[in-house]
Amino acid sequence: MITQEQKQFYDDNGYLHLRGVFTAEEAAQFRAEAHDLIERISDRGYNNAAWKSGDQLSMVKTQLKHCHNVQFESSMFSRLICDPRITDVASAIMETPNVQLHHNKLFIKPPSKGAPFPMHQDQPFFPHEKHTMIAAIIHFDDAPEEKGCVRVVAGSHKQGPIEHIAEGNWHLPLDQYPLESAVMCEAKAGDVLFFSYLTIHGSGVNVSDEARTTLLVQMRDPADLPTVDRHTSRGQGMMLRGVNNGPAFAQFVRPL
Repeated sequence: MITQEQKQFYDDNGYLHLRGVFTAEEAAQFRAEAHDLIERISDRGYNNAAWKSGDQLSMVKTQLKHCHNVQFESSMFSRLICDPRITDVASAIMETPNVQLHHNKLFIKPPSKGAPFPMHQDQPFFPHEKHTMIAAIIHFDDAPEEKGCVRVVAGSHKQGPIEHIAEGNWHLPLDQYPLESAVMCEAKAGDVLFFSYLTIHGSGVNVSDEARTTLLVQMRDPADLPTVDRHTSRGQGMMLRGVNNGPAFAQFVRPL
């Protein structure tokens, strides 16, 4: 679990960076599995999830390798997204014993051209009634500034939903929300960064000679319902901790 001081930091700032949640050895195993997974599915056309809006942040053509719903591809990742070291923290942050999966994404930012993410909230992609949604970014390798680490605007979750530009994926005006103005969350392999889906965040280009490998897990209180019918997936509704005290997920997830 987390301390009272850590919970207060999250409440004040909208994010919490926990160091050494997983050992270096565990992180190395996750990294190897992640890169093997991406290679296994390379023929499915998932080789570039770079945002078009991110082109304005880079001087080169960037790339982002990805995979949604990793639990359907690897038993190692099925165990990982249910690991109490993740779900117990999520439970404490959301103040509920029940933690439900919304979706997950494996991201690999390739060396020298790993795609950036303009500053944004996650809320416009999948708005919910109670705003309990949080993300956990699990770092499988080091993420210093030169590898395009995550950046956050501390306390921005208190502003509530902000109007976004929809073109090229939901993002905030680049001139008003420059990456450079946000707090860098440089991470080591095994670190986990938790943040609210209302927290403004983004990341820069990976200009290093090594890939940046992360798994993003989006979680919610199962009693918190979506307000729009989009960004559904067949993994949505999986219970990661506790029980489903909300409606059956089939009521608000379209089968794919």
